[in-house]
Amino acid sequence: MRDLYGYLDADVASGLSAQGLHYASGGQDLIKDLSLVLPESGVHCLMGPNGAGKSLTLRLLHGLLTGQTGTLTWRGTVVSAKEQAAQAMVFQKPVLLRRSVAANVDFVLKSRRAADPIFRDALLKRVGLEGRNGQPARLLSGGEQQRLALARALAIKPRVLFLDEPTASLDPASARVIEDILIEERENGTLVVLVTHDIGQAQRLSDSVAFVADGRVVEHRTTDAFFHTPTSQEARAYLSNFMIL
Repeated sequence: MRDLYGYLDADVASGLSAQGLHYASGGQDLIKDLSLVLPESGVHCLMGPNGAGKSLTLRLLHGLLTGQTGTLTWRGTVVSAKEQAAQAMVFQKPVLLRRSVAANVDFVLKSRRAADPIFRDALLKRVGLEGRNGQPARLLSGGEQQRLALARALAIKPRVLFLDEPTASLDPASARVIEDILIEERENGTLVVLVTHDIGQAQRLSDSVAFVADGRVVEHRTTDAFFHTPTSQEARAYLSNFMIL
């Protein structure tokens, strides 16, 4: 299957597919006939200028917002509540409970199945928070809070992981931990959809880049092709600001 911009080859099964999404709010058309087809796994970036609609697109793909028109499917079937429950989201600003580090992860585990201290502690070790179980989550540094937010998302073992600029304001060490985990998730077969303004991050992590401009995906290509030979005028203008072309 191929999407509108030729990213997927005919022998690659589509995982998450959005067709003709339209979203309006306050009398303004914010997302306009947006279509995007992603495979079942890999890291795929949404890029574009400020105000282009990247975060709105991410929320529509995740089902946090519902478009006035258009369809959202997984493996060719309209996304169900069960499929949405197998997705997780990490926001740019961490959303944490006023509880301990361990209790934040336990809350997610208990809501999905049952408490699992061994799995929880393994998750905390994975994000570099080993031994911090009893510390109040809100007293962590910004980078630590974001890593805890990622651990909460991973607690459901998501099939699709959405992230909205998760490393935008982080120290290099925290950003590296998160990037390494996203690479591991790709290897585990997870579909990772990442909004980023970081050119280097997109080049390091992503298998493809979907460029959003004025509420539409105007180009979706493999990462190497996007950065070396972008086809849309909008992407070429954007990348020229970073002297990529």
